[in-house]
Amino acid sequence: MSIWVRIGEFLSQVTTEAFSSVVDRVRTVFAGDPETRRQVGFSIAMIALSAKMAKADGVVTQDEVEAFQELFAIPDEEAKNVARLYNLAKQDVAGYHSYADRVKKLFPDDDAILVNVMDGLFHIAKADGLIHNNEMLFLDDVAGIFDLPDREYEGIKSRHLEPEEGDPYLQLGAMKEWDKDQLKRHYRKLVIENHPDKLMAQGVPKEFLAIANDRLAGINRAWDVIKRERGI
Repeated sequence: MSIWVRIGEFLSQVTTEAFSSVVDRVRTVFAGDPETRRQVGFSIAMIALSAKMAKADGVVTQDEVEAFQELFAIPDEEAKNVARLYNLAKQDVAGYHSYADRVKKLFPDDDAILVNVMDGLFHIAKADGLIHNNEMLFLDDVAGIFDLPDREYEGIKSRHLEPEEGDPYLQLGAMKEWDKDQLKRHYRKLVIENHPDKLMAQGVPKEFLAIANDRLAGINRAWDVIKRERGI
């Protein structure tokens, strides 16, 4: 069953108009189905924080709208449910700090899914060719609320902001002092961990696999730089 159908069914059980309450309800409605809870939770987190990022920036460009649609792969018949959630989040008086905190609590001790959320937000923010100052402040704040390790977040940021000229070791979470064998093992591990099947096991719905493709492209690009530099 499509994640959007599940979200539609979920919305039919939710009468509140406060999106912050919708996020909290994910935990209880899907208490007996952890896999669906993670998929619906991830999807709603992406919608909520994307809407709050657009509000923080003050301008929603057509490029960002198209990136949002590309990332979400929304069927026409389910678009109204996504639009409802997106608009609820934009209109909710609760600030994005409150939303990010709720998302963090939805995925306790689950950095992998939170990294996927950050990747999705960067994907949307950079769609118009420039991450604006307010968007960057938003992303930095959300990463802080998610309590992501500094080096891991800097690697995500570098991969999105400096794909060609950034530090490839930082982008891969590798150390320059590692020998060739260590680097090869680390690269292979990253490829396995970021395979679409692996991300789906982490709770990323198949409709969001643009995140996996984008991340793998960044990993391979950084690896190519290191291979040329180290003669691997």
